[in-house]
Amino acid sequence: MRSTLSRIAAVVTAGALTLTLAACGGSGSSGTSGTSGTSAAGQTLRVGTLSDAPPSIYLENGRFTGYDNELLRDIAKREGFEVEFVGTEFSSLLAGVAGGKFDIGSSTISSTEARKKTVAFSNGYNTGFTTVVTAKGANLKEVGALGGKRLGVVQGSVQDEFAGKVAGAQVVRFPDYNAGFAQLKNGTLDGWVVPQDIGQKYLDQNPGVPLELGYTVEDKDTPSAFAVARKNTDLLNKLNDGLAKAVADGTVARIYAQFYKNTPLSKELRQGGPGLPVKNLGA
Repeated sequence: MRSTLSRIAAVVTAGALTLTLAACGGSGSSGTSGTSGTSAAGQTLRVGTLSDAPPSIYLENGRFTGYDNELLRDIAKREGFEVEFVGTEFSSLLAGVAGGKFDIGSSTISSTEARKKTVAFSNGYNTGFTTVVTAKGANLKEVGALGGKRLGVVQGSVQDEFAGKVAGAQVVRFPDYNAGFAQLKNGTLDGWVVPQDIGQKYLDQNPGVPLELGYTVEDKDTPSAFAVARKNTDLLNKLNDGLAKAVADGTVARIYAQFYKNTPLSKELRQGGPGLPVKNLGA
């Protein structure tokens, strides 16, 4: 995987690799990008992302990577702009995109109707499931078993919305994924509600930890997509154009296979289409 990532990394300038980072998952950005609503061609665009959610978005050896970010690097190369990744918290990401702090949000962002009121979304590049990671033997396999339980979520995520609808559940919000996994291991949470790929990746990387996947539900009709300011139609069109080209020549499938070893890619992303369609609200 490292050799492939090195080839893709060529689209990022030396300046783009000079990252100002705080602690894992914390904000490392300041100022504004000043490019929202203008042509992206030839520019270096600021991308808000997370550092602790493999295989989708994470920091490795000082470099932001993962399926989402490597795909975005490829799209940027095709469309003639460069990207600088900046770590932030998910709860402030979309507001940062809408307000011009970031040009693009790249963080497995589910394209929900509520979020479309704040930002616009590219066509989708992934689908997924929400799952509840629990202690082994906790038997939280049905949604009804979650009532009265202490459930951890990343603040502002789709999983936050899901947990908030579980009758009787006590929802505990965290700024990043590492914090929630730590609390689950310590026994202060009954369940940690995360995207399934992130939960499974954690279990694969920590085989000795007595945790398992519990209740799991499909995230329907809200594919993961890149977020941009609603007025920035030029950049939105470039993202969609680059994604369509990456689907057509098999690049999406290749990058996906690097990070998702046992999860099949959606057929819409394998058969030469434009990606998973997302209908944005009017600007």
